[in-house]
Amino acid sequence: MNYTNMEKEPQRLPFEKINYILMLAGLAALILGFAIMSMDTERHGFGFLGLTLGPVIVMAGFIIEIVAILYKPKR
Repeated sequence: MNYTNMEKEPQRLPFEKINYILMLAGLAALILGFAIMSMDTERHGFGFLGLTLGPVIVMAGFIIEIVAILYKPKR
């Protein structure tokens, strides 16, 4: 096997800038969702914030993270 050809190719990062931006957006959505769940004033978090809004935002954050990993920009 010829290893000299492998040394000539420049090393590239696995993700582009847009992937990292999407990952940060997903992380922000996750943090926001958990913060909203913790702000619920109902007992044991059984109000609208703890049972509906917060989990929906957390799920959206996970979906954004999956999209950020799988997204391949067009060249």
